[in-house]
Amino acid sequence: MAFFRSVGATLEMIKWEHSVFALPFAFTGAMLAAHGVPRIPTLAWIIVCMITARAAAMAFNRWVDADVDAINPRTAMRAIPAGLLDRRFVGFFTTAMAIAFLLASAQLNRLTLLLSPAALMIILFYSYTKRFTRWSHLFLGLALSVAPAAAWIAVRGALDARILVLTGAVLFWVAGFDVLYACQDAGHDKATGLNSLPQAWGVVAAFWIARAMHVIMLALLIWLIHIFALGWASRLGLLAVAALLLYEHLIVSPRDLRRLNAAFFTLNGMISILFFVSVATDLLLHR
Repeated sequence: MAFFRSVGATLEMIKWEHSVFALPFAFTGAMLAAHGVPRIPTLAWIIVCMITARAAAMAFNRWVDADVDAINPRTAMRAIPAGLLDRRFVGFFTTAMAIAFLLASAQLNRLTLLLSPAALMIILFYSYTKRFTRWSHLFLGLALSVAPAAAWIAVRGALDARILVLTGAVLFWVAGFDVLYACQDAGHDKATGLNSLPQAWGVVAAFWIARAMHVIMLALLIWLIHIFALGWASRLGLLAVAALLLYEHLIVSPRDLRRLNAAFFTLNGMISILFFVSVATDLLLHR
């Protein structure tokens, strides 16, 4: 029973279900690179890289933030402060996942192996940014936005500047919804000396910044569709993404954050999946 409790606590700690945010965009990058479905072994190793990198990043975040989480009522029941996992285990798990990520990267091509330490440093470094900058949301966006470019490199063995447009779109998308999510901790962040845009400039200003970030995301997706000459399915997907973003901003407000979890988890998961499906449809129809 203790073993299964530890497994359950570990899965909860790494929030494996949140892979729905970045993984579809990694698949989008891989399919754009292959102009269709990549080779199955390549796709399999991309999935392994995504799972292990995300697990390392989430476990490291919980390890770094354990003391901060313990004094925040919203996070006090996370695995380490709640005593479900100890810091030594989480540190070991982080190291094991990081090594697994590097080994998986080596199975793809030389460039993925050479760049894998840099990718790992980017996704781990985010956990410290709340301690020195209010723009930590952009660092989280950067951590997730690596996915489509990394998947492109995994397929092609080289980087094409065009895929960086999707990287930028993911960056501003993630940063925007993280700004909204941080609104619920604005008071706590101010009291404990942590940095965020809601803590620095207030919740109302943070909402406007999040809206601007999501407008930038949509503009970059329009550009992406243009430079890759994608068709009607991608355009429909873009309209669906725009509608979901609009709905996300309508169901929460600076005065009412009650439906923030629905906006954060459900809608953003739908956005990443819908856009991937729309691009995949275009690529498979026009091979």
